[in-house]
Amino acid sequence: MKLTNKLALVTGGGRGIGRAIALAFANEEADVAVSARSRDQVEEVAAEIRRTDGGKSLAVVCDVSNATDVQRMFAIVSDAFGRSPDIMVCNAGIAESAPLTKTDDDLWRRHVETNLSGTFYCMRAALPSMLEQGWGRIINVASIAGKTGAPYIAAYSASKHGVLGLTRSVAMEVGGKGITVNAICPGYVNTDMTTRGVENITTRTGRPAAEALAAIKQMSPQNRLITPEEVAALALLFASDEGRGINGQAINIDGGTVLF
Repeated sequence: MKLTNKLALVTGGGRGIGRAIALAFANEEADVAVSARSRDQVEEVAAEIRRTDGGKSLAVVCDVSNATDVQRMFAIVSDAFGRSPDIMVCNAGIAESAPLTKTDDDLWRRHVETNLSGTFYCMRAALPSMLEQGWGRIINVASIAGKTGAPYIAAYSASKHGVLGLTRSVAMEVGGKGITVNAICPGYVNTDMTTRGVENITTRTGRPAAEALAAIKQMSPQNRLITPEEVAALALLFASDEGRGINGQAINIDGGTVLF
């Protein structure tokens, strides 16, 4: 199995992409700690891992936008497993939309603090033990919005551009020390976040939900949504020894929507 004897920590692990990554890692015999702000969701995922794969799993409630909360999360994981994570998946994030002129300070701050600062806090906490043991994997879930802009998502896009800069810089720092740092840039994925996007389009334009969803699908040359499991498969490649030569990369998984 690809991740035997590895410990992974997945933020935003209660649903969608995070849940799929946690399950994929557990299926390859990793121990998995899953965190999110919602206790019920992460406890359900942790229980599913124990029930399905028979592996060790822990649910931790954490708001990654709070540096103290992140430190507490790492302490809980280390106490429970007797060691620090070998694999850090920074997946927790938010996505809201508004024209720039209606993007208030709170909306801007939420995106920067959760999507960018939250990734920074988790990376900073994860790296010392990885450097000490000479092996580690950091996987940041960004977005194709981290490579290109779009109307009404200035705060989201800016925060994800920041994640890519953070990923590339840290990858250069630690690439010679047995650690890789990479980002995944999904397009529209079949998750609750896309469902909320459809609802926003419907509210703003009055278009039926089916029509709004069709318009989103048509942004991709494949005319479909990406599945969480497809994103998880790429995360698994990054986490495994098979992906050890991939470092400092931001790989799109979007059906060809963005070609750089």
